[in-house]
Amino acid sequence: MKYICVHGHFYQPPRENAWLETIENQPSADPFHDWNERINFECYAPNAAARLLGDDERIKDIVNNYSRISFNFGPTLLSWLEENDPSTYQKILAADRDSQARFGGHGSALAQAYSHMILPLANERDIQTQIKWGIADFVQRFQRKPEGMWLAETAVDTPTLEAMAEQGLKFTVLAPRQAKAVRPIGQDHWHDTPGTVDPRRPYLCKLPSGREIALFFYDGDGSKAVAFEGLLNDGHRLAERLTRALDWHNEEDQLSHIATDGESYGHHHDRGEMALAAALDQLDRRSDVALTVYGQYLEKHPPEWEAQIHENSSWSCVHGVERWRSNCGCHTGGEAGWNQSWRGPLRDALDYVRKITTDVFEREAAPLFSDPWAARDDYIELVLDREKSDAWLAERAKGGEVFNRTRMLRLLEMQRHAMLMYTSCGWFFNEVSGIETLQILQYANRAIHLAEVISQQEYHATFEELLEQTPSNIHANAAESYRQNVKPARVGLRRVAMHFAAASLFEAKPEELELFNYRAINDDFMRLRAGTQRLAIGQIQIQSRLTFSEGNYAFAVLYLGQHHVIGGIGPRLEAEAYQDLVDELSSSFRGGSVGYSVSLINRHFGEETFTIWHLFRDEKRKILLELSERSLSIAASNFADVYYDNYQLMTEMRSNGLKLPDAFLAAVNYILPWRLTDALEQSPFDLRKLERIAADYHHWEHQWSTIDAARLSHLAELAFLRELERELNDEQHFQVLLRSLEIFQELKLKPKLWQCQNRFLKALKSGEISTLNQAFSDEIADLAAALKFEPSVVAKATNPTLG
Repeated sequence: MKYICVHGHFYQPPRENAWLETIENQPSADPFHDWNERINFECYAPNAAARLLGDDERIKDIVNNYSRISFNFGPTLLSWLEENDPSTYQKILAADRDSQARFGGHGSALAQAYSHMILPLANERDIQTQIKWGIADFVQRFQRKPEGMWLAETAVDTPTLEAMAEQGLKFTVLAPRQAKAVRPIGQDHWHDTPGTVDPRRPYLCKLPSGREIALFFYDGDGSKAVAFEGLLNDGHRLAERLTRALDWHNEEDQLSHIATDGESYGHHHDRGEMALAAALDQLDRRSDVALTVYGQYLEKHPPEWEAQIHENSSWSCVHGVERWRSNCGCHTGGEAGWNQSWRGPLRDALDYVRKITTDVFEREAAPLFSDPWAARDDYIELVLDREKSDAWLAERAKGGEVFNRTRMLRLLEMQRHAMLMYTSCGWFFNEVSGIETLQILQYANRAIHLAEVISQQEYHATFEELLEQTPSNIHANAAESYRQNVKPARVGLRRVAMHFAAASLFEAKPEELELFNYRAINDDFMRLRAGTQRLAIGQIQIQSRLTFSEGNYAFAVLYLGQHHVIGGIGPRLEAEAYQDLVDELSSSFRGGSVGYSVSLINRHFGEETFTIWHLFRDEKRKILLELSERSLSIAASNFADVYYDNYQLMTEMRSNGLKLPDAFLAAVNYILPWRLTDALEQSPFDLRKLERIAADYHHWEHQWSTIDAARLSHLAELAFLRELERELNDEQHFQVLLRSLEIFQELKLKPKLWQCQNRFLKALKSGEISTLNQAFSDEIADLAAALKFEPSVVAKATNPTLG
């Protein structure tokens, strides 16, 4: 029998603010909030519901690709999916359960070393913790022990394999060039394999300790064709390429397998998930090959050959692991003359952080934990479930008694960030001031900050000196971009309180305001409003959800209109002093003395005043958008006056071959996307409004800007999905849905309707619209056709006996 396995390594560099534990807005991912959200929309979610097309390019089924391939997801990415797209997250978990039934009890999912650290460059403790954390995260999510583990960049050495085998892992997947030599088990002579290892069999790697682990070396040429050579343009070609890698003249069982970044299937290659689904479907229907996963193949075919590895090797650096510590020449582009001589000094700087955090941990944790390093190994349990912190700490506290909960948690958080700062992405690209490197420097900054708070010693100056010795292709040195982009991101309890104060001006229910991984307890709060101006005064307690550190603050904040916000934040006031603040400020505000109110804030809080520019990026953006609504509504009204008052004049000018003045063109260019945005945000759809907009679109021969086309297409999909979520209970609703799709085409919009197709098929299969078959059968069929379904899909979904 011949077997085929496709492995996808699904992973994203971490993007969370190291203090807030949330991803702030990334404008480059527009129209999405951030790149995780965008790549999820393009790849992770579509692979959980991939379209299978028939010969007429219509959908014949929707399938979960994850259940028929081998895959690993980065733990940090899975935690993001769990919170931000629980539906896709559950489909990934379900795929692993389904695959166990398909593949003889062996699941599709592999574990991953936790934070994508290059393990051959890590110290022994970090290797152990990274593997233990990866396993624990996997068990928590998939409810079984992993059989194999994916290593970041497939970077490997013998100590890493020893640590994996010690934890009971059976195999890992490597690049073909990582095989140094092979031989049949029992023979003495080794055969060198300079990139020519036969990937069609598993290999046993015997380790110095006496342990063993199996190695799968993927098909390098096939993997390269998927990632870089357009093989995903055609699912049938992909299936043919996978089978062609097998030796059909050899009757022995064989395995054809490829491994690529999972993002190839939909993000790097549009509709790549559909090509994968088509290939898997074609292979699944063949009798001479069978889909499999590594665990199943290893059980059926124990290694008959053994292999040696090239120490310190990886899949993305031909120089071994030099990409993560030297100017080896591997890069992803950049300007002419750039180099990566910053990589070594950057690692030296982070090694300094690791040393100080290790020293602080060993010194300060010893009186608190019965076994500090074992507590660090177990800390993943608390990372996955913060609610059990008291009981968890008590189990590991020296003498079983927790004397300082916040100090214990700060120590463990310091160690977590000291590992996150080694995430491989920080070295992978071209420039030390790139966003991936700035991200790991955030983790380093956070680790240093915690070390300083815990030890009451200063370490940061030395770290900055090391960054000053780290070259940059853009700045004078790495310290320059660090000071511009990382240091300002540092968040303390006072800054959280400052954010709450400003946000409380505009929130309908400020007492319910969520502050990322901080709690805000409103001890006293009042808000006044006079026209567009607003005043908020209060006393609050801010507490970290992670370490339970807390601070108490008084604040006053004033919105003067025209985007001007000024506030003050300081230590909590005694009752009498606080009442004096309230009385003075509220009196001056009510009396219209805005200037005096500002001076009062300055006098009460001194240097502890702030403006809107001091706030977190997302909340600053949210407030600015809210503040701009009034100005935008005025602008829209003015543009609308120009547009409608001169509609006939503009029409006559165009019909007589006259060029429209810039002011008129500006009105057209503003009003059309503004009107369409407003129409798409209404529910239910107002067809007459959409039709008028479409008529004007053609009347003016308008063309959307690239940005507007992407944004409006995305809005159209969300709007259509919202309409599908409404009860499908009358003929008119079906007609509105059908007509809206026609209007989208008339407006040259290109919504990706896969979420809508999912919803429609779910409604069919669940019986939600089965009772309407007789009354609205034509409308159901028409909507199915408009959504690109084959007629057989409706027939099978509404009449299960046909399936």
